[in-house]
Amino acid sequence: MKYLLRVRLSWFFFIFFTFFFGMTFVIDPVTFTPQALTLFSVNSFLYGFYISPILNGQKTRIEELNKIIRAEANALFDMLLQTKKLPRRSRNIMQDMFEEYITASFKERKPAEGEDEYQRLISYVIDYDGKEPEVVGKITDKLIANQQNRSQLAMQLGNRVFNNEWWIMLVLFSITLGFVMFIEVKDNLVMDFVKALLCTGLTMLMIILVKLSTLTHKKAKLIWDPLDRLKASRFRSID
Repeated sequence: MKYLLRVRLSWFFFIFFTFFFGMTFVIDPVTFTPQALTLFSVNSFLYGFYISPILNGQKTRIEELNKIIRAEANALFDMLLQTKKLPRRSRNIMQDMFEEYITASFKERKPAEGEDEYQRLISYVIDYDGKEPEVVGKITDKLIANQQNRSQLAMQLGNRVFNNEWWIMLVLFSITLGFVMFIEVKDNLVMDFVKALLCTGLTMLMIILVKLSTLTHKKAKLIWDPLDRLKASRFRSID
């Protein structure tokens, strides 16, 4: 599944279009009754009505993650700047602990990762008894304040599409796709082309939703850039 999610959306489009266009020459068409066409209309409406808010919700989730992660990157960068005022030994210890936290927290991109490393940071600054205690006090306040970002991050990372929502969408999607594939177009090549395009579009909606939910969409991958740049620069810059 992980390997499939790495495939670009443009490749999915061409693969599915080729498949559905080929299937139009294999599947025997059916002349639907007015009652069947009514069911098709109702099902299509329900499919669009159900998937639209879920897609919008996942897009909003990515936007929120982008804000939260940028806010945490700024908070970490600010705290790391404060450590430069500490004696060399204390500064090196704290910078190493920050690096361990960032690595543990964002390597797997999962909720609650890095919790132990963050607690060690808080414990260290609370128990600190060296020079520049007022600087460490400011770092302590910022670490505690940043817990809100961490809580929101964990909540949004876990805010995927639920299994029951997937089942409902798959049922509605399958029925809609089946109706489109079996509808008779009287050996019209242009209409076969349109059928394949329509089936591809319906399928791409599901693929996009999967990528948004699993944060493998191109737009979702960009949300980690502030933290990646912070770590790559050895905590000297965010952008």
